[in-house]
Amino acid sequence: MKFTKMHGCGNDYIYVNGFAEQIAADRKPALVRRLSDRHFGIGGDGVIFINPGKRASFEMEMYNADGTRAQMCGNGIRCVAKYVYDYGLTDQTSITIESFGQVKYLCLTLGADGKVSTVRVNMGAPILTASEIPVVSGNEQVVDEDIEVDGQHYKMTCVSMGNPHAIVFLKHLLDFDIESFEIEKIGPHFEHHTRFPERVNTEFVRVIDRNTVQMRVWERGTGETLACGTGCCATVVACVLNGLTDTKVTVKVLGGELLCEWEQTENLVYMTGPAETVFDGEIALQEEM
Repeated sequence: MKFTKMHGCGNDYIYVNGFAEQIAADRKPALVRRLSDRHFGIGGDGVIFINPGKRASFEMEMYNADGTRAQMCGNGIRCVAKYVYDYGLTDQTSITIESFGQVKYLCLTLGADGKVSTVRVNMGAPILTASEIPVVSGNEQVVDEDIEVDGQHYKMTCVSMGNPHAIVFLKHLLDFDIESFEIEKIGPHFEHHTRFPERVNTEFVRVIDRNTVQMRVWERGTGETLACGTGCCATVVACVLNGLTDTKVTVKVLGGELLCEWEQTENLVYMTGPAETVFDGEIALQEEM
């Protein structure tokens, strides 16, 4: 099976051309786990199959590293856009991509080499209703709401960008480097907390100024990643809801920077960032257990 390794701000996935490679659906979870393994496989935050679209030009079929299906990935969808243009599946610089039934609109910017360098994605309207995110709460929206996790109390704001996010502002870390935060200890407790019936992605955020924040993310089914596009979008929405930033914000993640804007008149979130190809390869398939 041929594949391409790509990343957006270090959020790396293995991309498979579903037009050319036919993998049975029941084999994909085990295959994804093997390919994503950073010691015995190719290594990545998951696998994305690029398929013909039913409601859009293309479909992004995304899996987390643990083999579970995921609804949306902002960094992943930018790389899909780069792949379909750079590998000749389209000659258009404005395209649509469907993921888990949701259609996104993307504008591609080409570099000097004629290949895609950055992509702007219309990520759609943020979902703020607690039951639709979903998160268990007595309130219609979860904004600066208390949650007890592993014996500690945090304030969270919950947003869905097609997948659920809990944003936690680390106000007590304003004078410290957010990289010292022990996310690997607290992240799993948020992910599997009983208040999140479909688990949750958790963003831990330090606000730098009205137009800049710093973020680390624990993604459900994967663990900490260097970036999360939907998480950056959800973070900016949460910042605005809490009065902490303006509506257009640069989000600094471990793998780089993303520019996110909540256009409140249209109630749409736009994300702009890079997409990069790492290498192409070929791997022998085996009967997955």
